[in-house]
Amino acid sequence: MYIPKHFEPGDAAGQLFLKSISAGHLVSNTSAGIISTFIPVFYRESTKSIVGHLARGNQQWSLGTSVEALFIATVNDAYISPSWYESKKEHGKVVPTWDYMTAHVYGKLVIHDDVEWLRTQVSALTDKFEASRDKPWKVADAPEDYVAGQLRAIVGVELEVSRLEVSFKMSQNKSKADLEGVIAGLVQDGKSDIANKISELRPLDKK
Repeated sequence: MYIPKHFEPGDAAGQLFLKSISAGHLVSNTSAGIISTFIPVFYRESTKSIVGHLARGNQQWSLGTSVEALFIATVNDAYISPSWYESKKEHGKVVPTWDYMTAHVYGKLVIHDDVEWLRTQVSALTDKFEASRDKPWKVADAPEDYVAGQLRAIVGVELEVSRLEVSFKMSQNKSKADLEGVIAGLVQDGKSDIANKISELRPLDKK
């Protein structure tokens, strides 16, 4: 992935971002060509791998991959209007762009066609997303025969991470005045979460 120097978050921030990934596109080069599937996942630090599952009917798992697989996760992305830039008033030399935080994770793709492995994976994934609820739902809440049938319908996938590329393109290369315009514009568009992230990542000399 092409990453301009000013959009490189550094190794520590990149690792934190990897651990926060919740969903993305699993891309693999199979015997039938490139296949991509959007799946929910979690990062398992003990094995340094991204873990998820595919529907059994999805050929991506059964066609195999002879080279690295790729997982792409993107969050906090938004259109950036040039009308928000202070510099538009000064010289008009501005164009639209798109801000985002993304990770490209490469590695060996391992297939797990094992019910107990899947039960552990699905339980961990569910616990991750239910953790913030007052009464978190658990896999064990559903009837066992129903759960067993659902597990038979999926196949586990595990990407053993060998390479990580992360880019935080969040207007860091803009002037302080332009950054403030972007933040205000996003808030006005109802995207305060992205505006807050851009503010958080502002270079010290632009705060």
